[in-house]
Amino acid sequence: MAEAFKNIYNAQFFDRFTKDLKRVINDFDADRFVSRIMDEEWENREYKQLGRHITTVLKDFLPADYKEAIAKIFELLDHVKDTLPDFSKIDDKNFGLLTLGYGAALDNYIEQYGLDDYETSVKAIEKVTQFTTCEFCVRPFILKYPDQMMKQMLAWSQHSHWGVRRLASEGCRPRLPWAMALSNLKKDPAPILPILENLKNDPSRFVRLSVANNLNDMAKDNPETVMDMVKRWKGTSKEVDWIIKHGCRTLLKQGHREAIELFGFDSIIENIRIENFQISVPGVKIGNSLEFSFKLWNTGHKPIKLRLEYCIYYQKANGTLARKVHKISEKEYVGNSVTPIVRKHSFRLVTTRKFHPGLHQVALIINGNEFEKHSFELSK
Repeated sequence: MAEAFKNIYNAQFFDRFTKDLKRVINDFDADRFVSRIMDEEWENREYKQLGRHITTVLKDFLPADYKEAIAKIFELLDHVKDTLPDFSKIDDKNFGLLTLGYGAALDNYIEQYGLDDYETSVKAIEKVTQFTTCEFCVRPFILKYPDQMMKQMLAWSQHSHWGVRRLASEGCRPRLPWAMALSNLKKDPAPILPILENLKNDPSRFVRLSVANNLNDMAKDNPETVMDMVKRWKGTSKEVDWIIKHGCRTLLKQGHREAIELFGFDSIIENIRIENFQISVPGVKIGNSLEFSFKLWNTGHKPIKLRLEYCIYYQKANGTLARKVHKISEKEYVGNSVTPIVRKHSFRLVTTRKFHPGLHQVALIINGNEFEKHSFELSK
């Protein structure tokens, strides 16, 4: 996905972007703009670096005064508002990511040059995030103006536009990926709670997903706060029940007993047996898959609901092992039944994970209870 994001910035994007800029900036020189962007370091930059670089160049083509520059950005957005794809469809395979490209340049501008002008920047964030997302650029403002910004985020949680409401949650996620952490909210998430209360019944799926992800972030540092909230929310509606289940996914992977039981999984599984747990090949090459199999036996007479997972203990660069949990299924197993299960785990190279050759381990997890580990070697 990171590579796809980087490829937003291609000839087609700059052709469209420069034509739009030319409509709002007097004497805009598109050729000079593109030549300065496509410098000798262009190919070496990653997605976020590219966005910041474009913003740095854009600054020299906008008015020097920040307020006047933001006014030009508003003109640009008014011009493109009916032609840019809907950002809420970013998960659609047909979504061209064009909107995200515009947003990366414009919200970076607010972040880089607007931190000392709170009033102008807050208005700009509210406008820009209706076209794309300002979840990254809002975070320095939360750090510099914590009380003001969290009051603003609470107000935004009742905004008429779904994108602004989503920002109210997404922007204050304590551990938002690719973004600076909000250490004050990791320590005390209290200012986030009323925002999530306002958004839990939001009509937008995109907003509800952000609420779930915020809960999941919060659960990593304040699990009891999350458990108190989800117990109050449980049963409100099927949409809210989905939010709390998705928001508790880390707690479930950690085998948090209260979370396990809240979602109907028995903490006592004395009638469950694992038999013939085998790894098909003791060695796996990077790029291939680990295959393992086992039989799950419910020796009791009654059906039992099980959350079935496995964990991989990955070799780290320093020689230690790091545990990561992967889900297999959630289902009910009838009494006196034996179920054969085969699973493959890919070690295909991806941009988000680096594999280190050496000893690895795999173990099964049932309702939060980890069973015996089996070792295998990962090689180049």
